Amino acid sequence: MSVAARILDAARTQGARIATAESCTGGMVAAALTDVAGSSAVVDRGFVTYSNAAKHDMLGVSEATLAAYGAVSEPVAREMAEGALRHSRATLAVSITGIAGPGGSEFKPEGRVCFGLAQQGCETHVETVEFGALGRAEVRRAARDHALVLLAGALRA
Repeated sequence: MSVAARILDAARTQGARIATAESCTGGMVAAALTDVAGSSAVVDRGFVTYSNAAKHDMLGVSEATLAAYGAVSEPVAREMAEGALRHSRATLAVSITGIAGPGGSEFKPEGRVCFGLAQQGCETHVETVEFGALGRAEVRRAARDHALVLLAGALRA
């Protein structure tokens, strides 16, 4: 059974609903979940917020946070995940914002991805993973897979 199928089974059993807030993955987490038949019972919605304006408009990410930390940061990942909960009927949300490449900078290198995991009644978890300069497609796949692991962990799937 795939990780996505285990997530959906656990969410269905627990009465959880899931939302995603994705930047560098462009909806890959939502696609992985909705590739599984019956996902509509669990997946509420996905937000693809590639631009800073979309992060602000759709999820309520503060312009001050974006200006102070930049889009690829744990504070922005936190606000994205929390915003996905606020702007949906979900009880669990995962967010992803990162530098898939090519390129990056000394301060924000290619392969740096920040994640947020927000769940009703729990403190929001944020973390940064340095996947390295694997290439755009590989960084995006690795970020998708890590987000699925975070969801599975939250659901103990």
